[in-house]
Amino acid sequence: MDFKGIEIKRLGHAGFLLSTGEVRVYIDPFKIAFDLDKADIVLITHDHYDHCSIEDIRKIVKDGTVVIMPAGCQSKVARLGARLEMKIIEPGKQIEVGEIKVIGVLAYNINTHFHPREENWLGYVLEIGGIRAYHAGDSDFIPEMSNLGKIDVAFLPVGGTFTMRAEEAVKAALAIKPELAVPMHYDLSEGAKEDALRFVELCKKEGIRAEIL
Repeated sequence: MDFKGIEIKRLGHAGFLLSTGEVRVYIDPFKIAFDLDKADIVLITHDHYDHCSIEDIRKIVKDGTVVIMPAGCQSKVARLGARLEMKIIEPGKQIEVGEIKVIGVLAYNINTHFHPREENWLGYVLEIGGIRAYHAGDSDFIPEMSNLGKIDVAFLPVGGTFTMRAEEAVKAALAIKPELAVPMHYDLSEGAKEDALRFVELCKKEGIRAEIL
């Protein structure tokens, strides 16, 4: 879809491509089943197989691709052997690549053990082409989501086992107040399209624009 001049494509699961036409940013590419332009920037939220997939990252990187990730992903990405520019980020830190700004934010579970807060795994706020996009990573609805500043588009998990459920994701959307909310993290090891549809329906009842990509 085109959102304010930025092309946004869901790759499946929690993976997305945001492109200005000149700069392409991939977030958590996984199960890529079609040919895509090479990445200028890749963002990885954490080292679980469905977010730090070396097989899929290999399909999109080129010499000079900047890969931004938490420290726990570095040894995996280094196996690619390409001339990548690897940058380590932590929650609260910011990295600029040309005109693109990447801010690391916390992502964690509150009531389960799958994504502990102390791991410092990530979501991202991405400033690209005049918009601010938020990718929540694998997270529940956490207090930090209320302090992200203006967000134009928010990618929120709805699967309900390893992340928040659709109903919790709606609460997150109400706290974040994006212009557009997009469900993710379903149709693989948790959740189904019905969860995404329920998220969209509940968001619309709350006056929030939400779409499945």
